[in-house]
Amino acid sequence: MKLKNKLLLTGAATMATLFLGLNANAARMDMVDVSNNNGYMSTAEYVSMRNEFGVKALTVKISEGTTFKDGYATSNIANGQAAGLYVNGYHFAHYKTKAQAIAEADFAGQTAKTAGLPVGAVLATDVESQEANNQSKASNDRNNAAFMKEIQKFGYRADIYTSGSWANNKMTIKGKTGWIAAYPYVVSGKNWYSTNHAWQWSSTAKFRISYGGFDVSQLNSNYYTAGQKSTVKPTDKAAVKQQNKTANKGKVINKAKRGPHLKNTAAAQTYNQNGTFYPNTTLNVRSGAGTAYRKVATYYPGESVQYDQVIIKSDYVWARYLRSNGHYGYIALGVNGGESYGKRVVGVSHAYHTVVSGDSLWKIANENGTTVSKLASLNGIYSWSTIYPGQRLAVR
Repeated sequence: MKLKNKLLLTGAATMATLFLGLNANAARMDMVDVSNNNGYMSTAEYVSMRNEFGVKALTVKISEGTTFKDGYATSNIANGQAAGLYVNGYHFAHYKTKAQAIAEADFAGQTAKTAGLPVGAVLATDVESQEANNQSKASNDRNNAAFMKEIQKFGYRADIYTSGSWANNKMTIKGKTGWIAAYPYVVSGKNWYSTNHAWQWSSTAKFRISYGGFDVSQLNSNYYTAGQKSTVKPTDKAAVKQQNKTANKGKVINKAKRGPHLKNTAAAQTYNQNGTFYPNTTLNVRSGAGTAYRKVATYYPGESVQYDQVIIKSDYVWARYLRSNGHYGYIALGVNGGESYGKRVVGVSHAYHTVVSGDSLWKIANENGTTVSKLASLNGIYSWSTIYPGQRLAVR
């Protein structure tokens, strides 16, 4: 990104608003997506989302790969429909070949049918795995096309979910298609990804009667609210306005631009903050908060890192975390005043599994709706590490 396209931050007060301020042009919470990680969701919770927050559509995790079926998909679909929401689904993709893409689409379509996903709903392919990261753009395009063609045989409409840094880089996302995830630290007032169907702009939205953080998206077309019947009712407009203000905390309007002749004179700001970061692109870990520091490790999409401090310094926002060797590592969360490099979930309380005889990382990951790489990363171990009975592992 060129210097002239970055936003000017002038002093500690302005930097602090990155985390504490309100965005006057709040992004809308038109759609929420849920999975087994959110636990059981009641109809009452979805009604609250609809009436108080303006949620119109729900997208439910259906499956992953060719073996994992989300255990909460059936109840999420039924309860979302009962609340009057348009209900869609998504499949987390691991395919590397056209044949594997077709096999995953068949698995996803059959699982969606069994779970009750209505005909005419969208069943998107979620493409952000390490397998996709290792493929060429041409291979990803071929595989995604095969998945989407196959999924339509089940009566579902197709789409691709991926990150902003992958769109038209790792795969082609044409205009009037696509569900794009990008979490800006500063919102410049524009409607992000306005030519695509949807923009997922937060992974930490809070709803009044629901526990935890949620992924929320702004819909830029009617693609995720078409093709099926719904009984969506008018919302409480005053409540929607207030709740959107709350959801947009941490994002501010700062339209002042700096030209190439201006220097960034703001001092680095440090915040003690515990959270988990999920990169959507390959990132180098540095020995200090800056690109001039030595590279000590690498993180990939599909992995996660638990951090204890955030540093806003010069052109980037950094997170500090304790590495397995006892030394601190620093990873860039995103551009200072620009796009984030992944999801940042603050204040997460983890669920744990105590290892018993016969357990393996694969078995534990499969039972908890995650992957071996994510499980290993979350616990600071390798995917091939030996685990022992009595060992306590974080699973999400």
